[in-house]
Amino acid sequence: MRADTVSCIVTAPAKAVTRPWGSKHGMRTHRGVPGAPVVAETAAKTVLRTPGRIAVLLAALSLAGCALPRGAGLQTEVLAVAQGPDETTEEALQGADFAVYSVTRDSLPLIAAWPAVGLGGLPWIQRQEQPASLLIAPGDIISVTVWDAEADSLLAGPGQRVAQLQDMQVASGGTVFLPFVGEIRVAGMAQNTARERIEERYTATIPSAQVQLRVTPGRGNTANLVAGVANPGVYPLADRDVTILALLAMGGGVPAGTNNPQVRLFRGGDRYGIALDRLYEDPGLDTTLVGGDRVIVQAEERYFLSLGAAGSEARHLFPQDHVSALDAMSIIGGVADDRADPQGVLILREYPGAAVDADPTRGPPRARMVFTIDLTSADGLFSAGNLRIMPGDLVYATESPLPAARGVLGLVGTLLGIGNQF
Repeated sequence: MRADTVSCIVTAPAKAVTRPWGSKHGMRTHRGVPGAPVVAETAAKTVLRTPGRIAVLLAALSLAGCALPRGAGLQTEVLAVAQGPDETTEEALQGADFAVYSVTRDSLPLIAAWPAVGLGGLPWIQRQEQPASLLIAPGDIISVTVWDAEADSLLAGPGQRVAQLQDMQVASGGTVFLPFVGEIRVAGMAQNTARERIEERYTATIPSAQVQLRVTPGRGNTANLVAGVANPGVYPLADRDVTILALLAMGGGVPAGTNNPQVRLFRGGDRYGIALDRLYEDPGLDTTLVGGDRVIVQAEERYFLSLGAAGSEARHLFPQDHVSALDAMSIIGGVADDRADPQGVLILREYPGAAVDADPTRGPPRARMVFTIDLTSADGLFSAGNLRIMPGDLVYATESPLPAARGVLGLVGTLLGIGNQF
């Protein structure tokens, strides 16, 4: 056998890894697991002590001191810490740069109280219902029709009873100029209020005048649907109660293939954000737009990783706004049935230094935290369903020691078969 095909390991018992803060908050002890050497020794005891088989036994025992290739580390390996000759394991853990918490019913309230990592939450504006009428703004285009029953009308031509004053833009100061009336302020008025004000001014000169008014929204009464919909563009706000979902509908909706769409609203110098699903779920979040709003819809960019003896090793985008550890296990395809340790699923997370606190009720005791999940117990499964995955988390499925033991047994069996030829 070539020396570079297997790697020899020390067969001394693995050190116990314990939490330096005790077990009050769900930390469990990770003990060394009997490895392949014990299995090989047991199998070797059954061999008759003939000269040929003694040679086979020696070869098997030499293989037992070597580790077969694996795709992931054992839980004891991942959580191992360096220990000086005069240190206890607990003392070594006190100086380690990571801490370990078991995910249980008791530890969940503590973990949930710690600062969120990487969520980057943006504020959002609650819906405030507005009257279904448009407020005239600078830049709007108004058209005025004046009906005059008098024979000698000042506005209409001979024999005419109506005068058309078309496409007058509201000035930046909020006024328009009307013949025989002069400047009149209309900005900030509802369409019917402005019509009454204009008619009032005209009847002072033309007693029989009656006025009709039409308003075409300008830039001050439009919203920009920038990207993320079928038909981006500039859309007029027909009244003061146009909501963000109504605007998305005007733009043809969000394409069906967009992963967990995120809505971003820019108003003046402020930025707001929310998941589209939340707008669907809660009508109170369907905020009302104002003129000049800009809206972008983009696909989810947050992700978590999966490695080790997991169903898949990949980078996974969040399919929804809230992903639990149990959701994550489903997304990655669970753990490998033939080699994973279902009691050794690890969630590795790094908190900012400012979040670290010696009091675990206020923050994580270390910046680097490892959360262990036991998929073989009801408490572990229920608790995993309530542990929120943060962007950038690593879901690591550790290897079970049993496949390595089975591999050594297979090698021993092969060698014993060869030994029968002696």
